[in-house]
Amino acid sequence: MSEKFEVFNLDMKAGNTLKIKGKVANDTENFVINLGKSASELGLHFNPRFNESTIVCNSKCANCWQSEHRDNHLPFSRGSEVKFIVSFLGDKFRVKLPDGHEVEFPNRHGYDKMSYLSVKGGFKVISFKQD
Repeated sequence: MSEKFEVFNLDMKAGNTLKIKGKVANDTENFVINLGKSASELGLHFNPRFNESTIVCNSKCANCWQSEHRDNHLPFSRGSEVKFIVSFLGDKFRVKLPDGHEVEFPNRHGYDKMSYLSVKGGFKVISFKQD
């Protein structure tokens, strides 16, 4: 079963962080954390793919995907409980993985704030906090 968690009135500015804790489904191929203005305007698309043992990051503009950035560091597994810390640093995003490894991705659209967050796929959100 695919989970879906969405926030439409997020007020995330440069310097803010999101802490997302959840459980990875036992049988999932992947899950997605999206951050941006809307589902069609994404500053960060964070997509761990278990079938490829990689994390794909991307952005979306006017509903069109841009070039993928891949990081072959996947320090968590299906069925595990994990926490991600997503920092919005103005010019880039930084996602801190459960083992401390960090994935950085540029703020390609120059967004000054994010109002949209979605978590989809094989990941059940347990808690979510913005600092």
